[in-house]
Amino acid sequence: MMMSFFDQFASPSFLGIPLIAVAIALPWILFPTPPSRWLNNRLITLQTWFINRFTNQLLLPLNVGGHKWALLFASLMVFLITINMLGLLPYTFTPTTQLSLNMGFAVPLWLATVIIGMRNQPTVALGHLLPEGTPVPLIPVLIIIETISLFIRPLALGVRLTANLTAGHLLIQLIATAVFVLLPMMPTVAIMTAAVLFLLTLLEVAVAMIQAYVFVLLLSLYLQENV
Repeated sequence: MMMSFFDQFASPSFLGIPLIAVAIALPWILFPTPPSRWLNNRLITLQTWFINRFTNQLLLPLNVGGHKWALLFASLMVFLITINMLGLLPYTFTPTTQLSLNMGFAVPLWLATVIIGMRNQPTVALGHLLPEGTPVPLIPVLIIIETISLFIRPLALGVRLTANLTAGHLLIQLIATAVFVLLPMMPTVAIMTAAVLFLLTLLEVAVAMIQAYVFVLLLSLYLQENV
């Protein structure tokens, strides 16, 4: 019974072909494309407004050099939100519950920010490893600690997104199972549990959007240190 709770996180396959590629490509098909007319419909107008507001808020602390990442960050944000939201639908698979996928996003983007910092301003980039005014005996220890914390960043990005979504999906399935078990025996308790399940689902919708925003926001903060 306990193993069945984790079956939802297994990558589905059809005729031996993993369907995770379909789950990753599907969100791009759902996005509306701007028409050639001067006036857009309400959906495209709302999408454009959301992307513009998000981009302005995200790139506000960055200088002009970091604005080149606007398209990448906006695309990643919309992509993660769509995948997380689609994963809350029944009988769907959430690719972002896989640590391998999240690390595939986190490691290259984090490494790109580090490489940019080492290429453009190596002195400042290396200066982050040693805070100013550090006592001489603590210099080797602090350099080791800061280096470890630097390399832990992509792991923290991937694990944070994976853990939050996995915990939410598990909690929803546990409470939904409790509702079905309690319904024949204690209908009143089952109805109250179903109300809690509804509120938890609303919370998971917020978590799906917030975690996507936090993922991109932390990447922008890492970029801010290196541009």
